[in-house]
Amino acid sequence: MTATTPTPTASAPTSTANAARQMTPLAWALLITLSILWGGSFFFTKIAVAEIGPMEIVFLRIVFAAVTLHVVLRLRGLAFPLTWSGFAPFLVMGAINNVVPFTLLTWGQTQIASGLASILNAFTPISTVIILHLFTTTDRATPMKAVGVVLGFCGVAVMIGTAAITGVGDHVLAELACLGATVSYGASALYGRRFMGTPALVTAAGQLTGSSVILLPIVLLTGGLSDLATNWPSGEVVIAMTGLAFLSTALAYILFFRILSVAGPANVMLVTFLVPVSAILAGVLVLGEVLQPRHWAGIMLIAAALVTIDGRLPRRLARLVRYR
Repeated sequence: MTATTPTPTASAPTSTANAARQMTPLAWALLITLSILWGGSFFFTKIAVAEIGPMEIVFLRIVFAAVTLHVVLRLRGLAFPLTWSGFAPFLVMGAINNVVPFTLLTWGQTQIASGLASILNAFTPISTVIILHLFTTTDRATPMKAVGVVLGFCGVAVMIGTAAITGVGDHVLAELACLGATVSYGASALYGRRFMGTPALVTAAGQLTGSSVILLPIVLLTGGLSDLATNWPSGEVVIAMTGLAFLSTALAYILFFRILSVAGPANVMLVTFLVPVSAILAGVLVLGEVLQPRHWAGIMLIAAALVTIDGRLPRRLARLVRYR
């Protein structure tokens, strides 16, 4: 097959134009859609862990998603890098954006409630801002961005409620695992800058393929697949795994890398603030749940965070005040 797409470059883009990008209406729409897909992953995972081990969930989720994306690549006639130099960056990205955080979060959810896991997961934009500030010159943290990520985290905590944090400290290792996942995601945002010139479909397929290669020997050595062969999961778990693989992984990562390309690494991680909002609104629309005052308060804080991080509205207001 003739190569029709660029392979990842050896170094990240360094221009301000590539790194410091504002969110367009399309990017916001993609970000909201991604938050819905990833919001569902907590629901799917909670169902699956009742019958399948954390490592097996991560492996099956990634492998099925990778196979799906390779089929799509073939149908669209897009080339996939088969050389070591072309594939090696995908191995790194797969490790820090899939294998490590998925495993930590999935194991963490076996020890702590989903609500607390969601709050801890909301540290992702904070970790990302810190890492990009320390290791780049074009994605430095600004006071407005710092205020925004803190507002967003507070919004997630308020929305989920104090009940979710009553058990904080009871499972320290699980809580540290969830926080470790956010650091790994932050590192992936930094490393992912090198894929900003690669089509999102190719990057998503490459990352998931790299993750599959890393996980296969681990799963085989732990005997997880043999357990599945003798203890086939229930239909409910099969449906949950299908949603987790095809919606919350394959489709979600196409959107993730598309947003990364058009809006930059810091902005794509804002999805973490929107995931709890999507999950709660889905409960209202699908299950007939009622929004509580804390939900409204959390949504308003998150909205204020996103407006602050985006920066355009505050700058316009500042100009209006200055000219008066």
